[in-house]
Amino acid sequence: MTEDAPRRRPRWPRRTALAVALSLLACGLPAVLLADAAGRGTDRPTAAGRADPTDRVTPAGRAARLGRDLAAQLDRQAVALRRGDRAGFLAIADRPARSDLARRYAALRALRVTVWRAEPEGPPTAVAGQPGRWRQPVTFRYCLVVPDCRPDPVRVQTRWRESSDAPVLVAVEESRAGRTGPRPWEVSELVTAVGPRTVVATTPAYRGRLPGLLAGAEAAAQVADRFAVAGPPPDRYRIFYAGRAEWTRWYGGGRPRWTAGYAVTVGDGRHEVVLNAAALTASGPDELLRHELTHAASLPPAGWPGGSTWWLVEGLAEYAATDHAPVDRYEGLDEVHRFATGGWDGRLADLAPADDAPADRAGAAYGIGYLAVRHLVDRYGEQRVRDFFGAALSGGRTVEEASTQVFGEPWQPLHDGCVGYVRARA
Repeated sequence: MTEDAPRRRPRWPRRTALAVALSLLACGLPAVLLADAAGRGTDRPTAAGRADPTDRVTPAGRAARLGRDLAAQLDRQAVALRRGDRAGFLAIADRPARSDLARRYAALRALRVTVWRAEPEGPPTAVAGQPGRWRQPVTFRYCLVVPDCRPDPVRVQTRWRESSDAPVLVAVEESRAGRTGPRPWEVSELVTAVGPRTVVATTPAYRGRLPGLLAGAEAAAQVADRFAVAGPPPDRYRIFYAGRAEWTRWYGGGRPRWTAGYAVTVGDGRHEVVLNAAALTASGPDELLRHELTHAASLPPAGWPGGSTWWLVEGLAEYAATDHAPVDRYEGLDEVHRFATGGWDGRLADLAPADDAPADRAGAAYGIGYLAVRHLVDRYGEQRVRDFFGAALSGGRTVEEASTQVFGEPWQPLHDGCVGYVRARA
């Protein structure tokens, strides 16, 4: 799983970019639907799968028996989540662990979880020096809002202790896989709002911003849907609005200081969007939402590892963000002018800013990407540019090959035309 692609957006001092789309925690959410419940036997009792007595003779047999019992416990917990049974969800856990689990339960219910499966990976392992204590990696697979999505995976480490009845859950650790963990529902109390195309969430401190953010997200989704180049648009765009503390914690934090938002790969084909509350201006979130949701719609299923197509990835998102506004209204033109006339070598493939780049350098890079894509749209039309993007990002081809396939022309003359357009408009 790749880390988040560079769907970051610079913090514009005066840019119409970011506010928030959030949503009120709904009391009495619909019951959660658990996919594959029958196939997994999720209603089996806690003591299901009791081992043959010989299981207890060897360490391997003991671990196998415990593994079956704790899998049954996790299935019991999943059923409770589906039914909206908070007490049942907490029942498998040790008392010190229940406050953390209660917060996770509330966040998942607020996000309208519809599928929740627990898949233990291999047998549990004994904790050295702690008799009766065990560790068990588990992959949880889940859907939000829609009942028939391809479930997203999140892998975590769980800790257990043996008891005379059934193993007891001691802790669920945060996911830590690169920049995909921890996810907001793992570590924060959330309030949410859900629309036909989006679900937006934030912490209770920003509850009052949810209605405006939801409206902005729904409008942005209509634009972003046009740029789903590798398949259908997302079933729901997921947007998380981060306060200062959440920005440094969700999905690993650590983004460049100029970042106002990003899209991060969380599963096979799904990208979640995070907006930085501290970077938002009073003008609203509309432009940033269009930018980031376009990433969620257009990026390849496995994400984007970075490289020479940065200008195309960000340029397409900037083009969508402007929503057909005239070029001379693009607010990054001053940054583009300073950079383009200050020694830029004219190579689109080397445009990506470093994480520690000044904000105006990052802004210039985004602006050049936008102008290059805008030039291609003016020349070939939006549909062919989307096809070019799909071929270059998802089709396993180089930019040169994609240009020949889609535009019927070699890339170098088109590249030079894009650079000439940038210099002329800046």
